[in-house]
Amino acid sequence: MGKAEIQIDYLVNNAGSGVFGRFMETDIEDELSINELNMMSPTILCKHFLPQLLRRRGKIMNVASVAAFQPGPYMAVYYATKAYLLSLSEAMNTELKGTGVTVTTFCPGPTQSGFQDAAGMSSSGLVKGKRLPSAHDVGVAGYRALMEGKSVFIPGFMNKVMVGSVRFAPRAWIQRVVMAMSAPR
Repeated sequence: MGKAEIQIDYLVNNAGSGVFGRFMETDIEDELSINELNMMSPTILCKHFLPQLLRRRGKIMNVASVAAFQPGPYMAVYYATKAYLLSLSEAMNTELKGTGVTVTTFCPGPTQSGFQDAAGMSSSGLVKGKRLPSAHDVGVAGYRALMEGKSVFIPGFMNKVMVGSVRFAPRAWIQRVVMAMSAPR
């Protein structure tokens, strides 16, 4: 089957990277690469495949993170890119109402994967010594949300509580809490 014959019904933008450390100490080249992978790639892929998805009444899932809902000391660029992806996805989903295409923003918390090691965050209080959900369980939850056409889906009770609390707490307080939770241990 030639490349022109491939039919796309589902687009899942799940690639992502991050770097752990204070913004003033992290490498700018790493952060530019994070911006490219976490923001530019999903934007380009959505733009490229959307015409076909519209014809086929397909679905898009953009994997953001609970990080999308607040500033993230020690991972400032990663959190900011996930906020971008959340905003883009919600806007696209609203624009696509009535077309048959849905855009699901999937916002899991820390998950058992290679992400933490690749980001250099194994010492972060967010993951060190924590029992994290498996990638399989998180993936199944995301798949169900995609198939149901949910706009934003946050798996896990504590993740939902954390995201919900951000709406009511002062931003300065949230910043201090996230910094304390994320600090190296």
